[in-house]
Amino acid sequence: MAWIKTIPYDEAVGKLKMLYDRVKGPDNNVDNIMMMHSLRPHSMEGHMAIYKYVLHHTGNTVPKWFLETLGVWVSRLNDCDYCVEHHFSGLKRLLQDDAKADALRAAIEARNIDAAPLDEAQRLAMDYARQLTRDPGGMTHDIVLQMRAAGYTDGEVLEINQVTAYFNYANRTVLGLGCSTKGDILGLSPNKSDNPDDWSHT
Repeated sequence: MAWIKTIPYDEAVGKLKMLYDRVKGPDNNVDNIMMMHSLRPHSMEGHMAIYKYVLHHTGNTVPKWFLETLGVWVSRLNDCDYCVEHHFSGLKRLLQDDAKADALRAAIEARNIDAAPLDEAQRLAMDYARQLTRDPGGMTHDIVLQMRAAGYTDGEVLEINQVTAYFNYANRTVLGLGCSTKGDILGLSPNKSDNPDDWSHT
């Protein structure tokens, strides 16, 4: 499951057990990406807080399915199969349109966003995420101006930026520690967006 030691749910005590109880899904299942932090529970707490606030918060105005699409895109650009599989499952559940979800997945796998069933503004956001993932030092003000002209508010540009940055962090956590999906339940997410302190997965 990982290249470092992890502590399973039934062996957790103290703060780790408390955090596992906050993030667990059905049958006490804890996603492997969270178990990667089990030797340093404070870093799990930080990871989960930023994940919930960036991707699953009522303060966001970009549709959650599209934020998940950005996450799948960034994860594929980084060849992070773990996050692609988890977040595509979540995207598909949120979108409730299997044909569109499958078309998005096909375009992402082909790295051809022009083929994705997205509008012009969404394609621009995907290009922003690609640039920030592949060439962060090459980012210029122009792309933000283009996003603004396409209809995004500056707050929405910030949302897109933060989701892109979060997935680059999550991908590197997974890839750098050999995290696999073995034993995970794909597609669970902390859906109680109205309560940022509720981290439970359903």
